[in-house]
Amino acid sequence: MRLDREAFSSLIKVGLFLAFTGIVTLLLMSILANGLFRSDRTYKAVFTDVTGVAKGDDVRIAGVSVGRVESVEVHGRDKAIVTFGVDADRPLTQNTHATLKFRNLVGQRYLALSQDPSGSSAVLEPGSTIPDEQTTDALDLNVLLNGFKPVFEALSPDDTNQFAFEIIQVLQGESGSVQSLLATTASLTSTLADRDQLIGDVITNLSTTLDIVANRDAELNQTIVTLQQFVSGLNGDREAILGSIDSIAALADETASFLDEGAPALAADVTALKDLTSTLTAGDNLGLLERNLQITPIKMKKLSNAASAGSQFNFFVCGLNLTIKDKDGNSILPTLPDVGGPRCQRDAIPGGE
Repeated sequence: MRLDREAFSSLIKVGLFLAFTGIVTLLLMSILANGLFRSDRTYKAVFTDVTGVAKGDDVRIAGVSVGRVESVEVHGRDKAIVTFGVDADRPLTQNTHATLKFRNLVGQRYLALSQDPSGSSAVLEPGSTIPDEQTTDALDLNVLLNGFKPVFEALSPDDTNQFAFEIIQVLQGESGSVQSLLATTASLTSTLADRDQLIGDVITNLSTTLDIVANRDAELNQTIVTLQQFVSGLNGDREAILGSIDSIAALADETASFLDEGAPALAADVTALKDLTSTLTAGDNLGLLERNLQITPIKMKKLSNAASAGSQFNFFVCGLNLTIKDKDGNSILPTLPDVGGPRCQRDAIPGGE
């Protein structure tokens, strides 16, 4: 039987529709199955708390689904091990970090994988286990509730208990409802509305404070400018300041070295000065010294006049003693002999040289 043109055209349209429908159906199946035709590599991860994790939960890298949780089992006495599959074209490394995160407010979780830059980037073999040092459990509800502590202080005890109960119910995915949570939140809003007078007073006081600061804006601006100039000056002189600090440190070292080396001589000088003071203060020594100092200029003047008037007497060297010692105190040059010749008569000047 031969088909006319209209029937043949309709048949082609039906075929094209069926083909298009089949392709779209396969694509939808692939998307809904999330990897029905892919090849996975299996890994394991150890956690201390896997509450809410179930078989089939997503495994994600940077928010992109790359696998599924295959099983959750008890590991030891106080830990759990999660077995999961990842696309074969997404190999993991030894520095992979696994974290359990909330997928939504009703308690569903997913496993997030990331790389720790401080670990090894070598490829992790399929079947390997990620230790608990490289895993992070889901949100700690105690931390969450502690964050609501300021809010709870504004609620009555009954409202606080109800609000906390609803949060726990929703986040654990048990029998709580979002509607009930929103109702409790509305109660919180009403409680805050009852404190509007207190909040208004706080805002008013804050406005007064800001007005005072605004009235002093010129002084504040000048203070800030002066401080900026001061800091800029310090920044410009930082090399000189740092150099002077080094010089001061070097001077301190030199002074300390000088004091260390001169301490024995200084101590000896102080001791000798003490002996000299004792000698001068003994008896009438101070008076005798004072009289000698008073008459010495007169005697020197008379002696000078006598020496300049003629050759009444002569000065000559009768004897010279010169001794040179080394660092150990030993003499290295003998004492020179008398150089006065026959004019040096010891008998002529009793006790003289």
